[in-house]
Amino acid sequence: MGFEEKILEEIKEALINLDEDRFLKLVKEALKKNVDASKIVFYSMSEGMREIGKLFEGGEYFLAEMIVAAEMFKKAMKILEPKLFKKVKKAREIFRGRVVIGTVKGDIHDIGKSLVASMLRAAGYEVIDLGVDVPPEKFIEAVEKYEPDILGMSSLLTTTVHQMKEVIKLLEGKGLRRRVKVIIGGLATSPEYAKAIGADGWSRDAVQVVQLVDRLISKFKSREN
Repeated sequence: MGFEEKILEEIKEALINLDEDRFLKLVKEALKKNVDASKIVFYSMSEGMREIGKLFEGGEYFLAEMIVAAEMFKKAMKILEPKLFKKVKKAREIFRGRVVIGTVKGDIHDIGKSLVASMLRAAGYEVIDLGVDVPPEKFIEAVEKYEPDILGMSSLLTTTVHQMKEVIKLLEGKGLRRRVKVIIGGLATSPEYAKAIGADGWSRDAVQVVQLVDRLISKFKSREN
């Protein structure tokens, strides 16, 4: 096992074990050794968060552990984002597209949505993050104001997932639906639910969402041309 593979695995394990000091130290060390920042995000942190999610679902981790993991992730992203954005700016003079995202009204879960925002920014997209507990009207206002290519909504609760359908109805009522692609994600969602409410796509996780947005943006721009 080479240095890069070893340190990426160690970063992931430190995150899973909630060892913040070791985790941040390893992230900084990896950057000093010229490990690609995007690899740290995709292969260490994203995979680590996925494992933490499994531990939460299995009852081994609880909300307190999830909050600690989220804070660790945010601290690491503050270290990594300058490198990620530097890479993006070198590769492209303009953003690849604009994305508005938020967690729907009644749901205050921030981890998955923030991870998605970071991944998309790293991939070269401009992201407007509306935060959590976002009412349908605020999503509509953001679409009118920012004119995004993509509108992304997240919901982890079955009691709030219906808010997504309400947003799509409002988009249709305002004549905005054809102007924006709508994607959804979160534990309370599924490909079947996305299809049922008329969304354009569903993403299982923050890694998959970049591929989904790439595909939708490509279709959007090919139609314009």
